[in-house]
Amino acid sequence: MPSLPGPQRVAHALRELGLAVRVVELPDSTRTAKAAAEAIGCTVGEIAKSLVFRASRSGKPVLAVMSGSNRADVEKLAALAGEPVEKADAAFVRQHTGYAIGGVPPVGHPQPLLTLLDEDLARYETVWAAAGSPFAVFEITPAALARATGASGADLKE
Repeated sequence: MPSLPGPQRVAHALRELGLAVRVVELPDSTRTAKAAAEAIGCTVGEIAKSLVFRASRSGKPVLAVMSGSNRADVEKLAALAGEPVEKADAAFVRQHTGYAIGGVPPVGHPQPLLTLLDEDLARYETVWAAAGSPFAVFEITPAALARATGASGADLKE
């Protein structure tokens, strides 16, 4: 499905996961959590931002789905990943997720990723996640996001 635009690939992935979630394309950029919150009309905390890290020894990707108001603590991520992690560069992110930074969704990657979910997302009734481009998002409950990613919430923030 790489020939489809990012938002269509994400919509397909969501359907494959059995989720009746609608991808919304917006006129304003959602590249950052602050910009996404402004474009959607929600709080920054309600943004589920997908941050990709590279495991230092194995080179495997680690996806941290964080509340937009939190910064990921690399030491906490490393403890859960079982090895040190570092922020991934743009080429690594695209290679392992199929998407560019600013539009990386929490689901719909070419291969399953070790995914860690910020427990603070559970504070909200729904959260908004990137859907394959800096202009596309989808709304989902934190519980459905946890099921879709196979991740349980953990303390990941600095």
